[in-house]
Amino acid sequence: MADSFDIVIVGGGPVGLTMAVALTRSMKGLRVALLDRRPFSVPKDQRASAIAAGVRRIFVELGVWTAMAIGAEPVRQMKITDSGSGDIARPLFLSFMGDVAPGEPFAHLVPNQLVAETLLGALGEGVEIIAPVEITGFAADPGMARLSLADGRTISAPLVIASDGAQSALRRMAGIEVISHDYRQSGLVTTIMHELDHEGTAYEHFRPAGPFASLPLPGRRSSLVWTESSERAAELKGWPQEAIAAEIEAVMGSSLGAVTLEEGLQAFPLRLQLAKSFVSPRLALIGDAAHVVHPVAGQGLNLGLKDVAALAEVVIDAIRLGQDHGAADVLERYQHWRRFDTALMAMVTDGMVRLFSNDMAPVRALRDFGMGVVDRLPPVKELLIARAAGLDRNGPKLLRGLQI
Repeated sequence: MADSFDIVIVGGGPVGLTMAVALTRSMKGLRVALLDRRPFSVPKDQRASAIAAGVRRIFVELGVWTAMAIGAEPVRQMKITDSGSGDIARPLFLSFMGDVAPGEPFAHLVPNQLVAETLLGALGEGVEIIAPVEITGFAADPGMARLSLADGRTISAPLVIASDGAQSALRRMAGIEVISHDYRQSGLVTTIMHELDHEGTAYEHFRPAGPFASLPLPGRRSSLVWTESSERAAELKGWPQEAIAAEIEAVMGSSLGAVTLEEGLQAFPLRLQLAKSFVSPRLALIGDAAHVVHPVAGQGLNLGLKDVAALAEVVIDAIRLGQDHGAADVLERYQHWRRFDTALMAMVTDGMVRLFSNDMAPVRALRDFGMGVVDRLPPVKELLIARAAGLDRNGPKLLRGLQI
């Protein structure tokens, strides 16, 4: 039995869901299949994601931001410090303040559950959900791609989009190799409540073990992203919550006062991973299937949503022109658009990890001097903010607040 669609998306996380919404809301009548190995439901995820200003415009244009904004917290400023082993004081070396446009903060923190709930609710009639399902094979010929399912069905479409994560089965089936580096670190994530108001401030403390960031949530709450060695992270997960809270307070100093945890620590292995190609015949990779970067700059989800904006635009343009939207030249336009930006962000985050996960005095002196210089050069700071916010005059239309 064969089911035919215009486009098949594999992977129902935030990036895959946004892809489905972007395609069907930009062109009526498209038949899109959305597959996942798990049932579609709102996950029990206490984490939050930093949505950059440019990426927020995607959600605005797709008509889903109003629902997300209810639980979102704008990031009004960011304060960066550098601490060595045993340091008591944490002097401020770099700060970012202000909006990227009048009334538009450079980022918002949005709970992951709210993102998933909103996007699931935005799926229209043009999206057919097929889940839970196991994909056992992928094949592409000059005119069509075909997915073999464990239940005996075959799903076909001119284009398949892989949004199935860092361990992408579709990427492996297509024979696309990756370049990877294991940081031998884990990202510890939790939500904290604190005594003092954060006033919309994100704090990032660079420490020898890696960055330690608190990101503002509504109320006196913040999302914590804490980098440690894998061994140290495993040890910390076994600590009582009161001891963990005391450790957090010690790292943060007096910035937010007394701290309590809303839930225990979650740990995620950290690595750099780039697919050697973002496309192959009849297949395009987006999100973590294409790239995984260190969370030091909070750009992981934002990169995936930029992929959505670029791929949706080239695919919709091709369909409107009567072209084969899964053809190699169409997919190459997408790859050309996204490869440089992704590679640049990978180099920047990798460089930051290597530079700041270092307690040598000469290296610390050099990086602190560099941050101090940047802090005193408003044009350079504005350029860095615009880049982190995902603002690009030549970027995809959705990132510029325009309809496809």
